[in-house]
Parts: sequence; structure tokens; C-alpha cells
Amino acid sequence: MRRNPKRALTTGSVPTVAFLIIVNMLTLIASTTRIALTRSAHHHLHRYARHRSLSRKSFPCPLWSSSFSFCLQNPRGSTSLSLSTACSSAASAASAASAPPIPPRAPPMADAGAGVEGNPLLRDFEFPPFDVVEAKHVRPGILALLKDLEGDLEELERTVEPSWPKLVEPLEKIVDRLTVVWGMINHLKAVKDTADLRAAIEEVQAEKVKFQLRLGQSKPVYNAFKALQESPDWNMLSDAQKRIVESQIKEAVLNGVALEDGKREEFNKIEQELEKLSKKFDENVLDATKKFEKLITDKKDIEGLPATALGLAAQTAVSKGHENATPDNGPWVITLDAPSFMAVMQHARNRALREEIYRAYVTRASSGDIDNTLIIDQILKLRLEKAKLLGYNNYAEVSMAMKMATVDKAEELLEKLRSASWDAAVQDMEDIKHFAKSQGAAESDDLSHWDINFWSERLRELKYDINEEELRPYFSLPKVMEGLFNLARTLFGIEIEAADGLAPVWNSDVRFYCVKDSSGKPIAYFYFDPYSRPSEKRGGAWMDEVVARSCVLSRDGASARLPVAHMVCNQTPPVGTKPSLMTFREVETVFHEFGHALQHMLTKQDEGLVAGIRGIEWDAVELPSQFMENWCYHKDTLMGIAKHYETGENLPEDVYKKLLAARTFRAGSLSLRQIRFASVDLQLHTKYVPGGPESVYDVDRRVSERTQVIPPLPEDRFLCSFSHIFAGGYAAGYYSYKWAEVLSADAFSAFEDAGLDDSKAVQETGQRFRETILALGGGKAPLQVFIEFRGREPSPDALLRHNGLLPIAA
Repeated sequence: MRRNPKRALTTGSVPTVAFLIIVNMLTLIASTTRIALTRSAHHHLHRYARHRSLSRKSFPCPLWSSSFSFCLQNPRGSTSLSLSTACSSAASAASAASAPPIPPRAPPMADAGAGVEGNPLLRDFEFPPFDVVEAKHVRPGILALLKDLEGDLEELERTVEPSWPKLVEPLEKIVDRLTVVWGMINHLKAVKDTADLRAAIEEVQAEKVKFQLRLGQSKPVYNAFKALQESPDWNMLSDAQKRIVESQIKEAVLNGVALEDGKREEFNKIEQELEKLSKKFDENVLDATKKFEKLITDKKDIEGLPATALGLAAQTAVSKGHENATPDNGPWVITLDAPSFMAVMQHARNRALREEIYRAYVTRASSGDIDNTLIIDQILKLRLEKAKLLGYNNYAEVSMAMKMATVDKAEELLEKLRSASWDAAVQDMEDIKHFAKSQGAAESDDLSHWDINFWSERLRELKYDINEEELRPYFSLPKVMEGLFNLARTLFGIEIEAADGLAPVWNSDVRFYCVKDSSGKPIAYFYFDPYSRPSEKRGGAWMDEVVARSCVLSRDGASARLPVAHMVCNQTPPVGTKPSLMTFREVETVFHEFGHALQHMLTKQDEGLVAGIRGIEWDAVELPSQFMENWCYHKDTLMGIAKHYETGENLPEDVYKKLLAARTFRAGSLSLRQIRFASVDLQLHTKYVPGGPESVYDVDRRVSERTQVIPPLPEDRFLCSFSHIFAGGYAAGYYSYKWAEVLSADAFSAFEDAGLDDSKAVQETGQRFRETILALGGGKAPLQVFIEFRGREPSPDALLRHNGLLPIAA
């Protein structure tokens, strides 16, 4: 979201969770990513298209943690819920003059294909009809839509003038309609994947990309933006409007608008091919994850696995045809889905089982007909060719053109954090070796990757007397969500109410919520899909937009269309009669994705191109998500969440103190893990030569010499499942997690400075955070927004202090 797009990988070095899948509103609207588990993890898709400002972002989680981890019609009778709110006076005036309520959509052309009449993709809806969209609707629906939009674009090019009503507003309508409809089917592919849906999307993908390129390379639109910038009206535009114009001009250049005809044709072929390759890469990862199953019939083979993991393994076995499987007697099925995989890595005493599962995980999608190796090389080759066509030295420079950082600045930050983390990571490894030896472990002198999580979890249990599995009963999903919503009320003055039944959903487990301001007026909505469904749902955790706030797209001509988001996680589902009992890292993941959703939902921007998460530089989008994670360690917040699901007993005080102390456990190692991912990403997009003497795996090994205390296995193919950078929006941008972590830690330190025990100061600081970081969206440069909140430029000191690494850095 967004992954991923926006938490995704888990241990070892695997991505997907992240399926921060951050989807680019115009170019990669196709594969949402954002970012699954632990206090880390996520992912997703993006590519430069004319409107990255409108770009759809699915925010997956970073890959950091080593341990984590029915249609109901809108009840029109009761209308306390509404999908619009008043626009600001200025925006209202502009909209009233130039943007009347969106009329019902014109019927598509009859020759667009069968299945147009009654096609749910072509409905004029308030909330997407997720419950009735099927693969058979995709081809006729998308082709009809594209034909419609092509006519709208031709009309825009014929009548365009360098003015807001004649340029930006009609453009936003074109982009938004494609984004919402394509986003709907792309979302279903991520959460309800089928072979028919894949095939249907593949059938129309080329036409969709063709239209996006046509739009992104429109010279009449480009020239109108340049003329607007040079016109007397320029000084009358707001800061947000100026940002939109500047961004559109830059995006058009990155989309090849200035290329000569021959080079533009070559550029477009590259874009089409990259779209296909990204989609195939992502499908291969999902297929490889689904393909692996380990059936276990002897309980001795899974000794150590906690009751929740045994229950999940038995439940999985039942779904695979073993009808009589039980948690106590089996059989059990282990998969590479995060909750199953992590349980084995952390708790299975059977070292051979841990090795087998680990090797399967880090070699996903690296052999047979789902091998991503050649796809990686093709993607890197084409990205470099694209960069050269645009006049850049490498693809990283293209990526950084729309970010806060430069390549040099990103590398400088990574090196500073690497040097601050290295000695601590070395000590982490020595501590684990010494502990394993003290426990009589035969492997203590030769620990391998499948041993680290197991023994570090045992050490953590001993050192802090914390057993993650024993904490699960205190973190039931209903209580976690209640506590999270209470925190949002305290910090931001909002109320969140269940609105199940108001909007169609894609699975009966999905919840729907309404966000209201302090007066009780609806200001946003969001879906929440919490549980793992490995047979149909992509791994990881991500946030994505469904629709964005916009006055131009007002349904009544006076009130802004309200933002709608979805949050997707892959946590442990309920087992039997028990609710979903979460690990602490799964709690952090929910807080993380909610942070992304808050920035989308609490925006006060009326300009749709920069509302919410739109138009924000990529390396700043993780600020609110990572900021929210800090509250998991705030005593009042945690104690409001942590209540035993059966007895209602509060989490013991001493356990809270241990959780707080354990926060920095292996911080150096976890930091290096993220730095490895970010560094190999930059290396592949700056110095790597496709087809040269060094393979992508050589690059990873070289980077790992400086970022991993134990080098990866020779057969490690983690890159083959690194969806963040090969099927998501993080190409030459994975460093953004660390960049934004600096911003988020420093932002949270404002609350520490004000006094976390001072409720009035916390509320005042929370309102300031809401009015700046959450409200301004992409309407102002992120550095300016940060300074407006914090009163100064950001410093990495708070991050190093939170991680217990500041003394080492000094």
C-alpha cells in the first residue's frame, strides 16, 4: 500500500507482506501491494504515469521483522451515513461554476463486447459492488470503459484551455474513473484470486496501459499545464494547485511526452512489457507460496508449536481434505503463509523441519515454470533502457525524481544507520550463540538461518520472561480495534462506528466502518479484511484507497466526495470458538496500516489530485503508519487493548514493563535486515549491469557482506519473492521505510516532549499532527509539512534512541 505495496515479508528475507503494494494510480493501478507483519513488514505497486499525484497507493509493510509474524443493500431509510461532506467555500465556488454533479454514466458503445448491460463495473455506485463483480465482467466492462474514456480525452484535448476548470477538473474525472474501476478488480485479484480473474485481467491489461500512456503523453494536456504555469493566473492559484501543476509537468516528462515519435514508441513498448512482467512476477510468488504444503502426521515432528499454531495447522489440514484433523491429534499442514511459517521458525524444536521450511521460503518462485530469475533480469534491463530514453544515468535517478531524497542522500542515511547498527547486531549474534550453547544445543557453534529465530525467541523469553504465545489471549482482535479507535478519538477527535451492511464486501469476514468528526458528521469510511486466506489472498498487509476525497467529483455539486479506504492484513484467523488472538507484532501491523488509512481519510484537501495519500512523495508516505506503531508501547493505549479475552483481566503491569524493555531486543539485527533490502534495491537500480559478469544474486551477496552478520545461503533466492521492488512501488525506493522511520520517530518525539502522561498536551499535539501531517496530503511539500508540525527539520536521533542505538552511534 500504500503497500503494499504500504508489511510483507517475514523472516529469512522474504517479501510479500508488504504488499505495500502501492499502486500507481495511473500506471501500476494493476497490482496492489503495501507491506504484513510484525513490527515490520509490508508492500506494492507503482509506476510513473501522468498522475502519480492521483496515483493509487497500496501501502504494504516493510520486510523488516525477523519474527512476527453477501451483498447488503444500502439502507436508504437511515441516512446518518453519507458519502459527501461540504467543500470549502473556495472549492465549492469553483466546483459550482465548473463541475456540476457527476451525471449518470453514458451507456458504453455496443461493440465493446458482450456483457455490457448490467455490468457492475459500469454502475454509478457510491460503494463498489465487490460482492457481484466476477471475472466475466472484466473484459466487456473495461473495454467499454476505455472506449468511453477515450472519447472524454479527445473532448478534453479539443477544448482544453490553460485554466483550472478547463484543464485540471476534466482531467481528474478521467483519471479517477479509471482508477476506481481498475482498482476494484485489482483489489479483488489481491484478496479473492482465481485463475479466471487473472486471465480476464491479462486480456485487457495491454489496452488499459495503452490508454494510460496515451493520457500521460497527451501534448495538448502537457502544453496546457505549461501555459497555465506561465499565465497571469499562476499567482492566483493556491499552493496545493501549484503543486499539482508542477507535478503534472514533471510526470508528463517522466511519461515520455517530450520524446520523439520513434523513441516514444520504444518507451511505450517498454511500459507495456514492464506491466506484464510485474504481474507475472507477483503471480509467481503467490503460486509458489500456495504450492508448498507440508503434511505432518507425527506430533513429535512439531513439538514446541503453540496451541494457536497447532489449531491453525489442523484447520488448514481440514481445508485440504483431512476432515478429521484436530489440533491435538492432527494431521497438520504447514504452509509458507506468514502465520504458519513464523510459528515454525520461532517455536518448532525439530531443527530439520525448520530447515526445510526456511529453505522453501527463501527459494520461492525460483525454479520450474514459476521461476522469477529471468523476469528480474528483464525488468532491470527494461528499467535501465527506460531511464536512458528519458536522459537519466540509471533507473534510481528516475525513481528519485519524484521523491524527497536523492540517491546520494538515501545512501548516506543507510550508511549512517548501518554503522550505528552493526556492532549491536554482532553482539546480538554472540548473545544467541552463547545462550544456545548454555542450553546444550548441538548447533550452537554453527548456527544457521533457521536457528536464529528459534533461539532468539527462547532468549527473549528468558531475558524478559515474555512468551509471545502466552500474550495472545490478551490481544483479541475486538479489543485491539476498540483500543485503536479510542486512541484515534483521543488524538484526533474522531469517532469510528461499525457500518456493516452499508457497503457490499468481498468476504463475510470483512468489516466496514464509518469515521465521524466530533459533531457526529461522517467524514470517511473504510473496509477491514483482517485474516489470512492463503488459497486466494495475497500475503502481507497493506492499505489502499477505494476513492479519494474530491470536490470535483462531488455527487451533489456542493459537497466533497468522502474518502474510502481499505485495510488488509493476514493475521491468525479465529480458531474454533475463539476470536482471533493476535501476536504483539500483529497488533503493531494493524496500527501501522491504520496510520496509512488515517492520512487518506482525515485529509482536508479539496483538490482531489493531492487529497489524502495522493501526491505525497514516496519516501514520506510511511510517516503516519510508522508513527502509529509507537502507540503500541504507550502504557495507557496498551492497557486499554490488552485484556484477557475470557476473563477480562488486564495485562499485568510487570508484563507491560517487560514488553517495553524488550522493544530494543535485537534492534541492531532488525535494522540491518531492512538496510540489506534497501541497499540491494539501490545497487540493482544504480550499479548493476543486466547481462554483465555479476548476477543479481552476486549483488545481494556483496551487499550482505556489509549488512548481515551471517551471510545468506548460497541458494538463497530471496530476490525472486521481493515483490516490493519487482511488482510494487518500491523500485529504487525501499530505502523509504528507513527514511520515513526517521520522520515518524521524530514526530512521535513531539508527544514525548509534550509529556505522554499529560492528556491535555497529548490531545493538543495530536490535533496539530492531524492538521498538518494528516490533513495537508500532497498539497504541500512533505518537508514543509513536517516543519509546520515539528517546528524544525527532522533528526535521526529519536529513531536511534527508540532502537537503543544512539550510544553506539555516538
